[in-house]
Amino acid sequence: MLSVVLPAYNEQEMVPIAAKEISRVLTAAGIPHELIFVDDGSKDTTWEKIRAASAELPTVRGVHFSRNFGKEAAIFAGLSQSKGDCVAVIDCDLQHPPEKLVEMYRLWEQGYEVIEGVKSDRGKESVLHRAFAKLFYALISRATKVDMSRASDFKLLDRKAVNVILTMREKRAFFRALSSWVGFKTTEVSYEVRERTAGESKWSTWSLVKYALSNITAFTAVPLHIVTVLGVITLIVSVVMGVIALVQKISGTALGGFTTVIILLLFIGSLIMISLGIIGYYVGNIYEEIKDRPRFIIADTCGKND
Repeated sequence: MLSVVLPAYNEQEMVPIAAKEISRVLTAAGIPHELIFVDDGSKDTTWEKIRAASAELPTVRGVHFSRNFGKEAAIFAGLSQSKGDCVAVIDCDLQHPPEKLVEMYRLWEQGYEVIEGVKSDRGKESVLHRAFAKLFYALISRATKVDMSRASDFKLLDRKAVNVILTMREKRAFFRALSSWVGFKTTEVSYEVRERTAGESKWSTWSLVKYALSNITAFTAVPLHIVTVLGVITLIVSVVMGVIALVQKISGTALGGFTTVIILLLFIGSLIMISLGIIGYYVGNIYEEIKDRPRFIIADTCGKND
């Protein structure tokens, strides 16, 4: 059986559409399945729509969080609730084409254990968004040793890979990277990002920046290495400026004034503050981990296993 996990946050318009469309596609392909909608503490009627869909379609199950815990938590909740021999994750807004689930499932039947959905294009995005996305995936790719420039949460995992991911206790887990990091027999399925058929994106620019920072610091220590690089740059600049100052002093051409001193102080002070900020982010992550709070809290469920 194929379990399909659909994280949902304020997706009241899309839940009925996604439930019917994905069920139609998988039923037509003769694939036994269950759909697990995870309501990530939505403020609209998303949970009521999920309950209605579970009453209408026996293959639909629902999980309702006590509050908003984030998309990563919703994905992990869906994985933990799934009962299929393989599990797919797909966005509730259907920008990931449901037809690709059939292709992924057939590849799984051929023996592949991780089937990655990769974007053939990034859809309609601004130049600034594309630039930040390129930098983000460059850092994550360096950490995972896997090219993630076209990666997404759209993928299908064998039960073996799902069980391994669920054993990882880190609270700030980054599913998109972890599913590549675990290895196993992997292949790819290319897809084009679709436009939403209803509703609007819940991701603002600031929320995407926070999401990127959280996942970078959760999965890689590269930003800490940047602190070292900045320190080396500061040392080189300081040595050069020191040599210039000594030469001018010895030759008697040194000029009075505080311009150079002020520039150096501002430069060094800025680097120190940036470095402390990066280190502070990692200390914050350590603090969150050692509290050992649960990734999510389930307030309610619905469906055949209610």
